[in-house]
Amino acid sequence: MKQLETRVYQRENNHNIYHLIKESLSDIWKSRFLSRQLAERDIKAQYRQSYLGIVWAFVAPLMTGAIWIFLNLSGTIQVSETGIPYPVYAFSGTLIWSILTESINTPATSTKGARGLISKINFPKEALVVSGIYKLLFNSFLKIVMLIAFVFLFGVGFHWSLVFLPLAILAALLMGTTIGLFITPLSMLYSDVSRIISMGLGFLMYITPVVYSIPDSGIMRTLMLANPFTPLIVTTRDLLIGTNPEFIGYFSIALLICIPLLFIGMVFYRISIPIIVERSN
Repeated sequence: MKQLETRVYQRENNHNIYHLIKESLSDIWKSRFLSRQLAERDIKAQYRQSYLGIVWAFVAPLMTGAIWIFLNLSGTIQVSETGIPYPVYAFSGTLIWSILTESINTPATSTKGARGLISKINFPKEALVVSGIYKLLFNSFLKIVMLIAFVFLFGVGFHWSLVFLPLAILAALLMGTTIGLFITPLSMLYSDVSRIISMGLGFLMYITPVVYSIPDSGIMRTLMLANPFTPLIVTTRDLLIGTNPEFIGYFSIALLICIPLLFIGMVFYRISIPIIVERSN
C-alpha cells in the first residue's frame, strides 16, 4: 500500500517588501477576470432602477460648478481673472476634482461593499482594488467627454494638447488610488476616518485652484502652492484648454513620488485587509 504524503502547513512570516509586491502583482494578474466581473456588476447596479441613469455621474460636480458660476455672475463673490471663460474654468475644475476625490474613496468603497464576500471566500483582495479602478476608468471616460464638450461649447476650440489629457487624468487616478490604499484599512477599522476624509476633501477643495485661480500673493497662494493636488488640477486644465502647462515640473515630481508609494500602499492593503476582516468577525 502506497504511503500517503504528509504536508505540514505553517504560517509564513515573510515581510520582504519586494516579495510582497511580486505576490500582489501576480494576484492582480490571476484575478483579472474576477476584477472585471465585479466591476461590471457594480456599474450595472450603480444605475439600475434609475430614471436618469448615467447622468448622475455628472450631477454633483456640475451642480457645484453651476453654483459658483451663479455666485460670480450675480456679484455675490468676486473671482480673480482666470484667463478663460469662467464657466469652462469652474466646470473643468469641479469635474477634475470629482475624478480625484472618487479615486481616493473608491478603494474603501469597493472593499467595504465586499466585506461579506471577503469573510466567506478566499480570493485575492487586490481584485477589489482593480475592480474599483475599472469603475473609475468608466466614470472618468464619461467626464472626459463632458470636459471636451465644454471646451467646444464655450469656444475654446481644439488643441493638440487634448491628446495628453487622458494621461493627466490617469495621473490623478494614480494619486487618488494611492492615497485611498492607505486610508482604506483605517476607514474599515474606524468609521470616523471616512467622515474626516470627507470633511478634509471639502476643505482641500478651497485651497486648490478648482473654482478660482491661484492668487498673486498672500497666505492662500502659499497654501495652494504647497497643496500636492494643485499641479494635478492646473496641469489637467492647461492641457484641456491648450495653454503651456505651468506646473509641469511639480506635476512630474508628484507623479514620480506616487509610483513607489502606490506599491507600498498595495503591500499595506494586502497585509492589513485580511487581518481587519478576520478580527471584525
